[in-house]
Amino acid sequence: MVQPWNKYMKLGIIHFMLYPNAAKEGKVLETLEQIVFDEFFSVVEVTHFQDDATRDKAKELLQAGQMTVAFGAQPVLMGNKLSLNDLNESGRRQAVDRIKECVDEAYELGAVGLAFLAGPDPGDADRDKAKGLLRESLQEICEYSAGKGDMKIVLEVFDRDIDKKSLIGPSAEAGRFAASLQKECPNFGLMHDLSHVPLLRESSLAALWAVKDQLVHVHIGNCLMRDKNDPAYGDAHPRFGLPGSEVDVPELAEFLQALFTIGYLKEGCKDRPIVSFEVKPLPGESSEIVLANAKRSLIEAWALL
Repeated sequence: MVQPWNKYMKLGIIHFMLYPNAAKEGKVLETLEQIVFDEFFSVVEVTHFQDDATRDKAKELLQAGQMTVAFGAQPVLMGNKLSLNDLNESGRRQAVDRIKECVDEAYELGAVGLAFLAGPDPGDADRDKAKGLLRESLQEICEYSAGKGDMKIVLEVFDRDIDKKSLIGPSAEAGRFAASLQKECPNFGLMHDLSHVPLLRESSLAALWAVKDQLVHVHIGNCLMRDKNDPAYGDAHPRFGLPGSEVDVPELAEFLQALFTIGYLKEGCKDRPIVSFEVKPLPGESSEIVLANAKRSLIEAWALL
């Protein structure tokens, strides 16, 4: 590809994945500042801030750097073991209320979207019931958010039987579910992630084609699924090209080409869509080296288009 990627997309990075210990080590602002300094990125994805003062300073920092902001509520749900399709109504209610709090926080930060995941898949017997409960939760969240502004409410497609074991995907099911909900909730859409495509045992084009009309956000990352004893096994988002993993430069190029094929990336798009790296250092690895790996991988993959 001769044209630069920033003609077609806004490139982002997920702060809380690249720096997984930042909050624990009191380095949220320091590491966020490193991303803002990096002109490679125009988008940063953040999650819940532990206190108002840190969030306020982060907002000032992001505004000064002219960064587009997205909010990831996945850690909020998973960290508190909350499910938006909990068969127990009290548990579902807690999850909905917590996401509403995230909606408030995301609007305070000026976020363009808030993303999260469905709860665990309960199995064949209760799957339809769980989807109905998830739909109720999403309708309430979308309505709540729409009363505050035009921020997108985004459900991420995950695997069903390897790591997260989420109610949503597979991709085709996710597409049908989202298409039905969008009729009532136009501020709703789906996110897909390259790292989840192998976990779903799908191809990039098939996965993306299944959600092409509902896709509003994209992540690019890697996974490992051949060795259950490997520390990177499952949905751990290791660096590209990790030995034994599923995604390196050729697979990244294939995924990017599929994004063009389905029209997510296209010529002359005024409102360029977001494509964000989701990469996380393994124990003993440097966040900075993992980030450099991601940049080089994109540069090489883009050259193959």
